[in-house]
Amino acid sequence: MAGVAHVSHRQYHPIPGVVFPMLNLNFTGLRSVLCLGAHADDIEIGCGGALLRLLSQHPQLEVQWVIFSGHQGRVAEARASAARYLQGHTHQVTVHAFRDSFFPYQAEAIKEVFHGLSRACQPDVIFTHRRDDAHQDHRVLAELTWCAFRNHVVLEYEIPKYEGDLGNPNVYFSLDRELAERKVRWLYEAFPTQTEKPWFTEDTFWALLRLRGLEANSPGLYAEGFYARKLVF
Repeated sequence: MAGVAHVSHRQYHPIPGVVFPMLNLNFTGLRSVLCLGAHADDIEIGCGGALLRLLSQHPQLEVQWVIFSGHQGRVAEARASAARYLQGHTHQVTVHAFRDSFFPYQAEAIKEVFHGLSRACQPDVIFTHRRDDAHQDHRVLAELTWCAFRNHVVLEYEIPKYEGDLGNPNVYFSLDRELAERKVRWLYEAFPTQTEKPWFTEDTFWALLRLRGLEANSPGLYAEGFYARKLVF
């Protein structure tokens, strides 16, 4: 694993006169990121804000962006959204056509994709789904990520949904208002096929960003939460 993490203590002062000590993890020398999503909008929902922040902080960052389920109009949406995020950065976008909601029954073929990824790239950071996600497709990708990449920084992101499976993140990316607004606006603009779904609303995304910002004591008020099973220093 490339040495990309610098740890220091920082003191945030969002409330005058109150000191909040926090362990701060800064990525230095970050070169490459692998983003994995089961469906066309998962990466943007789960880690879009963190990606925007990393891309702005690391102009030379290379990104591998892999979607595992895409059909008809959703393929075009996925590619257009990824291109918008990654403009000006070296990147590769891949959209596979595995059947939505059937990943456990296609796991052998999906695992072959992961074998290919592990041979082709050694990313500094991997964004993937949570192993405790209630959606079966998401869980398959989380499990296979850990099978294929055993010596990497893996951050599992969360997707709000009907099942109510949100947990307690142990890693947060603080976001300011501008980054949060860009994430929410781009989501709504990029995925018109999803806007009729009752959960795909701006207030859903704003609510989670604000809640995680509260938990993280974010100076910018907003944050995305992640789950790190292992961090080795």
